[in-house]
Parts: sequence; C-alpha cells; structure tokens
Amino acid sequence: MKKTIKLIDLDCGHCADKIQKAVQKIDGVTHVEVNFLNQKMVLEAPDEKFDAILAEAKALIKKIEPDVTVKV
Repeated sequence: MKKTIKLIDLDCGHCADKIQKAVQKIDGVTHVEVNFLNQKMVLEAPDEKFDAILAEAKALIKKIEPDVTVKV
C-alpha cells in the first residue's frame, strides 16, 4: 500500500531528513519519502502491516518534531 500523509507545520528541512531516515528504519517499510516543501510524506509498506507501521511512524514523528501534526 502507498499513501501520502500530510505533515502540517513541518518547518525544517533537516527535521524532514531526520523523519525520513527514522521511518525508513521501521521494519516493513518498503519506501518512504519526506518532502519538506510540500509538507508531505509518501509511505509504502505491505497492506497487512500498513496500519501498524503508520502508527509507529506517527510516534516517531512526534518524538522527533513534536510540533508537527500528522494528517492521513
């Protein structure tokens, strides 16, 4: 499954890079791309694991950048 997720208030290119690198390390993620300018993250993972991976990604994003709101 591939989904585009809005990262509201992502205001730093370095933070976007940190988020991308952290989410890539989640077991099961096949592809992730964080676009700082568009404030979006494209996440790809197997259908059966997607919800769990998305929940883990949201937790990581909150830990790295607490001011970012994740909107699916």
